[in-house]
Amino acid sequence: MARNSGTYVTTTTLGETVRAFVPHPLPPSAPELSPTSYETQNRAAEMALSRLSAVSGLVPSVEWLLYSAVRKEALLTSQIEGTQATLADLFDQEAGIALNNRDDVEEVTNYMRAFRLVRDNLRDAHGLPLSVRLICDAHRILLNGARGANKQPGELRQSQNWIGGSRPRNAVFVPPPPEQVPQLLSDLERLIHVEPLPLPPLVIIALIHAQFETVHPFLDGNGRIGRLLITALLEHWRLLKEPLLYLSGYLKRNQREYYRLLSATRTDGAWEEWVRFFLVAVTEAAAEAERSVVDVATLVTNDRRRLLDSPNANAAAFRLFELLPMMPRFTVEKARQQLSTSYPTANAAVRLLTDLGIVMEMTGQQRKRTFGYQSYIEMLARTE
Repeated sequence: MARNSGTYVTTTTLGETVRAFVPHPLPPSAPELSPTSYETQNRAAEMALSRLSAVSGLVPSVEWLLYSAVRKEALLTSQIEGTQATLADLFDQEAGIALNNRDDVEEVTNYMRAFRLVRDNLRDAHGLPLSVRLICDAHRILLNGARGANKQPGELRQSQNWIGGSRPRNAVFVPPPPEQVPQLLSDLERLIHVEPLPLPPLVIIALIHAQFETVHPFLDGNGRIGRLLITALLEHWRLLKEPLLYLSGYLKRNQREYYRLLSATRTDGAWEEWVRFFLVAVTEAAAEAERSVVDVATLVTNDRRRLLDSPNANAAAFRLFELLPMMPRFTVEKARQQLSTSYPTANAAVRLLTDLGIVMEMTGQQRKRTFGYQSYIEMLARTE
């Protein structure tokens, strides 16, 4: 049975009359979602998330995993929007190494700052709940900088936007008129906090993400904020203890289908197909993250054993090694600062890890040398 997902209203923008789409409130109705359309995929996705949470105990510090997972998600969600930065660029920036594509890296680091703001609020008893206000605060940080300064950071749009096409009249999709955006977002906020949930939480997350992209409440950054909302909801409903999932990797690899199915929820009311795609994405991404945890744990354990077996190992070298998963690119000066020691001691520790083949010198120069935990960087970069 066909489902009507919304209505069209006539509006004018740039002197052109267009039909803007206004979605119906969630969850879908007439007909409602059939549990048989998603039950199998939902069970698989929930199990995959449970396995990911369990396997995170394989490493000595979950902060290692968070460091890489948050950066991968920030990078991949930005790449979906055309940003060209790489993981190596992020690591270089954190090491204080000069970059040629600083604007691209700034967009990725802004995403990480926006995500940190949301996560800090959710974990603070006195912080903001997951709400339109918090989403706007995250958007303000996301668009901070030269590229986003004229895109009304932190503010719901006051003008009609459109997706695809050079002008409103040839747009692929025209979102709701701006005066309807606040109410549509309030409806989403209400769904997030309703008890009990009318559907399984992962299904609700799939619905909310699609609805958010349909509303398109900002002039820019809607895709990245919409995907950040997925991560926040996983934590809000305690589906993951830590944000170790980088779902944007799967969405990027299947970007054409991702966009097609989002569009189909509007044009055809094809919510079941979208929900199944989303649940498979969660299952695959969780399995990929689980494999990454095992690979990182194995690599670090083997390299630690090489250091332990070295007759020249000392306290500074051990301390530097333990920093590598959260400092994969560095200079000797950076190592000295992190170790709070003298330059000769830091230099000797770096030399030992280099001699053991754990760390590589990256420049081939005698001056301004930089070093990298290259096997670790290459392992993380597989999902780019």
